[in-house]
Amino acid sequence: MLHVSGTQLVTDDHTPVRLRGVGLGGWMNMENFITGYPANETAMRLAVRDVLGDERAELFFDRLLTSFFTERDADLLAGLGMNCVRIPVNYHHWESDDRPLEIDERGFRHLDRVIGLLGERGVYSVIDLHALPGAQNQHWHSDNPTHVAAFWQHRHFQDRAVRLWETIADHYRDHPWVAGYNPVNEPGDPTGKVVGPFYDRLVKAVRAADPRHVLFLDGNTYATDFSVFREVYENAVFVMHDYALAGFAHGGPYPGHTRGEWCDRDQLEQTFERRSRFQRETGTPLWVGEFGPVYTGDPAVDEQRYQILRDQLDIYDAHGAGWSLWTYKDVGLQGLVHAAGPYLERFGGFIAKKQRLGADRWGSTMEESAAELAPLYALLDREFPAWKPYPWGARYQTDDLIRHILIAQALLPEYAELFRGLGDDELIALADSFALEQCVRRRPLLDLLEENLSR
Repeated sequence: MLHVSGTQLVTDDHTPVRLRGVGLGGWMNMENFITGYPANETAMRLAVRDVLGDERAELFFDRLLTSFFTERDADLLAGLGMNCVRIPVNYHHWESDDRPLEIDERGFRHLDRVIGLLGERGVYSVIDLHALPGAQNQHWHSDNPTHVAAFWQHRHFQDRAVRLWETIADHYRDHPWVAGYNPVNEPGDPTGKVVGPFYDRLVKAVRAADPRHVLFLDGNTYATDFSVFREVYENAVFVMHDYALAGFAHGGPYPGHTRGEWCDRDQLEQTFERRSRFQRETGTPLWVGEFGPVYTGDPAVDEQRYQILRDQLDIYDAHGAGWSLWTYKDVGLQGLVHAAGPYLERFGGFIAKKQRLGADRWGSTMEESAAELAPLYALLDREFPAWKPYPWGARYQTDDLIRHILIAQALLPEYAELFRGLGDDELIALADSFALEQCVRRRPLLDLLEENLSR
């Protein structure tokens, strides 16, 4: 079992371990750009259930959980040389909003299976609560249908999160291949006043249930602000996220300018050093919980994105930082592998429409429907020049409200209707499109990672 010793993670016999691996996004916490639906997970599941009914919707979603990660996936990641998988989960697998604080132990079924598969191959798991009751940040990946992180406004939501973590920690307290717990992914507390005291409370509760496992604690404002921590907790890693500006869908050339900012290797290292200052000053381990560029399909642009990744990995190596690349499997934007087969045949046109409209924030260039949205941007700039909403300012907030909430939610019925009339065998075939044997491998990315991990 791992524990923190100064700036390193070590095993019980004090062997240093630098965790390097990938995030299993889109599995037990689904995301729109990963599996091709619009808006947030709960809204999508409800729309699909309206079409299929409860039993057949459960057939599809459970089969998707089964097919998305199997022995073959574990073999691939271990074969690349990875020793860690960060596993995002959604609280809905254990608790229903209409029955708060009642834990459903069935939520452990698939998680136990995958942690077991990885452990058999010497790969650690970090359990990441990616979606908390009430939503801990302002975006789709916390299963948030709005732009309000209500988690920080209501003690009730915080009570439920603590209760869930007590359950998870008790369940895995003796599991040697669980590296630890990442209890709040990318918190977005606008005031910065609630998140610190909440961490104090949460750490105490988890330690009471499980005193041994490492805690991986994200800073506020999407794992970038560590001023909220009032103490350095024992046996804890403070987790930063390190997405490169030029690596976003709206990123410019590399090296080159993106939205007026120069981006090159020196800038990447300066950004990493700024984001990791708290960890270095406190002498705690360096671990990048998320990072990684998105890909465009243009070979010239994608080669620049691969160079961003090479440079970041070299920087992490130089600093002895562990990392977890985002993400393992999707429908073609960012994953090491991506789905094919019946799912892409049926939903490919819909995914293309989402891309045309910029409905998924993670895939948006911020230029879709430019002619229609330009007057709105101009109006806001003219009438509200001082408006700088948390967390990323006026332009991003406007796109979130218009593209990623309004347009995305308007697309939900269209996505769900594509399930209508399908038989059980066809639903199973859609889910099995995410099985590794049906996926396309992003070979340049796999080769790049294997080369780095073999050093």
